[in-house]
Amino acid sequence: MKIPAAPPDPASLLAQLRPDDLARLFSLSAPATRGRYLHWDELRHRPPPAGVTLEEWWLSLWLNRAPLLKALPLQDKQGAAFRLATPEPVLIHLHHIDRDAAGQIRAPVGAPIHENRERYLLHSLIEEAITSSQLEGASTTRRVAEAMLREGRRPRDRSEAMIFNNYTTMAHIRALRNEPITPERILELHRMLTANTLDDPADAGRLRQSDDVKVVDSRDGSVLHDPPGWAELPARLERLCAFANADESTEPFVHPVVRAILLHFMIGYDHPFVDGNGRTARALFYWAMARSGYWLMEFLSISQFLRQAPRQYVQAYLHTETDNGDSTYFVLHQLATIRRAIEALYEYLARKADEQRDAERLLANSPALRGRLNHRQITLLNHALRNPGEEYRVGPHQQRHGVVYQTARTDLMDLESLGFLEKFKQGQAFVYYAPGDLRTRIKQAAKG
Repeated sequence: MKIPAAPPDPASLLAQLRPDDLARLFSLSAPATRGRYLHWDELRHRPPPAGVTLEEWWLSLWLNRAPLLKALPLQDKQGAAFRLATPEPVLIHLHHIDRDAAGQIRAPVGAPIHENRERYLLHSLIEEAITSSQLEGASTTRRVAEAMLREGRRPRDRSEAMIFNNYTTMAHIRALRNEPITPERILELHRMLTANTLDDPADAGRLRQSDDVKVVDSRDGSVLHDPPGWAELPARLERLCAFANADESTEPFVHPVVRAILLHFMIGYDHPFVDGNGRTARALFYWAMARSGYWLMEFLSISQFLRQAPRQYVQAYLHTETDNGDSTYFVLHQLATIRRAIEALYEYLARKADEQRDAERLLANSPALRGRLNHRQITLLNHALRNPGEEYRVGPHQQRHGVVYQTARTDLMDLESLGFLEKFKQGQAFVYYAPGDLRTRIKQAAKG
């Protein structure tokens, strides 16, 4: 991946213009870029509007952006302030996130999703733990990772440890939502995330102690980013925590969602740890969103979308760094990612509602299933379809239906043998749960 070309110097371009050219350039930017916040490296490959050069087109964009840019209390490694603009695309994204991430979303059973919190939270924690770790090299299959987390067994290798750590840390963040963030808490998050995954175990939970850490292209080893010196990291982390804990009375005002994104950005930029910077950055993002009341973020995985397009993720950093610290590029990328995650949740809930209805009809109408399942098992499967992630034990099943222990045990064991339930051992007893593809398995069995 090549480092993006830096934009031409606006001062030099302005010096070449006549005064009557400025009004003409002011009118070009918005319609010519269709509302997109283009970097010079993207703009220079497009045909400019008639009558202007590429450099003049860039200058027109800069003239329109300059009044919107505000200095942030965050600095690059030269000590210059990062800047942020809030053009219309940012405002539109924030409007949708404000509306959708703190409002009511209903689950397939009809109740608001936060009233079914534990059932959906396990799914989202597993998804984020797996994909966040895969972004940084974990290679365990989803099926194995999910079984490990459900069963609570200890990780067997480094990849499993990354996923296990991510899972427990994300759960821990829920307890920190009402607490201010401190350098000590960030170090503790890093220690939790990287335990048993680093070449030197002593690096877990401590700032890097050299300048050997670089961000490199995994394909050719070229350096993409050289982070600030290690001696500056304690002061930079203190400044970042002050920014993280600020509220709406602090100037300049930074929207809470944007503040969370900038925390993510700065950990990636400062790269304060030998390894695990990305996982720590995303954990802080989730903390900040939860602290500001965006409860829906508990149920979303942004890492699955970052993993789908890692190049764009890195490019958003590089666009900021090569355009005088304009963080708007990264903010826009992350806002779009959050919205995709919210839309995916809506689609998931709608799909589950349809699947639930289809499977319930199959259970009620299939001769093949009616001959193999009793009414207790059909009731349990209907419940499992409406309550993803629910766990079932012999004792509660026995009490619910007023049968002897052996009958209840046989019900669950038969459902497992048919592939409708899976089990894991918890202490001395077995716990059963419905697989994620339960509807598909029911459909296949109904044909037989």
